[in-house]
Amino acid sequence: MTEVSVIVPVYNMAGDGKLAFCLDSLLAQTLENIEIIAVDDASTDDSLQVLRDYEAKNPEKIKVITYPENRHQGGARNAGLKAAQGKWIGFLDSDDWVAPDYLEKLVKRGEETGADVVGCTYNLVDRHTYEVGQIAENNNAGQSGVLDVQKRKELIKDPGSCVTKIYLASLIRDNDLSFPENIFYEDNAAGPIWSMYYTHFEYIDEPLYYYYQHDTSTVHTITVQRCMDRLEAGEILLSEMKKRGFFKEYYSEIENVFTTIYFTNTVFSYMRIKKGKKLSFIKHIRRRMLEEFPDFRKNPSYGRFMDEEQKKYTDLCMKSPLIFFVKYSLLWKIRDLRTR
Repeated sequence: MTEVSVIVPVYNMAGDGKLAFCLDSLLAQTLENIEIIAVDDASTDDSLQVLRDYEAKNPEKIKVITYPENRHQGGARNAGLKAAQGKWIGFLDSDDWVAPDYLEKLVKRGEETGADVVGCTYNLVDRHTYEVGQIAENNNAGQSGVLDVQKRKELIKDPGSCVTKIYLASLIRDNDLSFPENIFYEDNAAGPIWSMYYTHFEYIDEPLYYYYQHDTSTVHTITVQRCMDRLEAGEILLSEMKKRGFFKEYYSEIENVFTTIYFTNTVFSYMRIKKGKKLSFIKHIRRRMLEEFPDFRKNPSYGRFMDEEQKKYTDLCMKSPLIFFVKYSLLWKIRDLRTR
């Protein structure tokens, strides 16, 4: 049986050797019994040709899946899940890469402890290197071990990235887990939902995953459509938590993560878009927050990812979306002028 299946969604990553560096890092893994499932998400550059070349040279390790329409990372990951044969399943973004012993260390920890999910720390780099860059905390040791109610609550609020983890395939299939398709920020919905089914989470505090920072990364490209996608991710999270029976028991944690996705991360990034933003969008967010979580500002974890200025403007937004929209727009116009 294949030890690990690594699913790599690919969309227009041929340039600057990004895709090749990613694939090379997987082919260099010290754990040999792996399969690499590269899913071309209707790329319009030479990505598919790069994948076919790698597949031809490494047929025993690389399998390429392609389809005609772009379904975003969630759709590509779901296609990979259907094809995966490994006992463990991992995900890797096609512009990132991993240390040579990444899979070996994660699998060993999982097998030794009986965990069904194992994760690690990641580091931020802006060039193709195996030198460790800025280390970013993804999860933490306090969330690890056999999960009790408190550890699960912490994982709901901070599930970490799915690409720095491996999962037992049985965990995913037995609980009908998948990713939202055709939107960005699919992890925002999937991460907390998937964490509800972990029984034992192990965490290796080593920066084994290299997260490549460049201008075309999702986190660096904010548009009106991507803000709308984030709202959809929040709605999917809420709907699934209710449908799967977790909403009442974990109300406070779900309220907190929904607030972060739906309000905090969306409103303050949306308001920095220079063209195309509308007051009606802010009014919609305010209305949904009042419908679902009218007292969200009283949550014990409220404001974890806000500074004092954002808290002040949140109060203003809930009081008067129009005044918030005008004042916050003016604030960023002035800041933009000062930086020129």
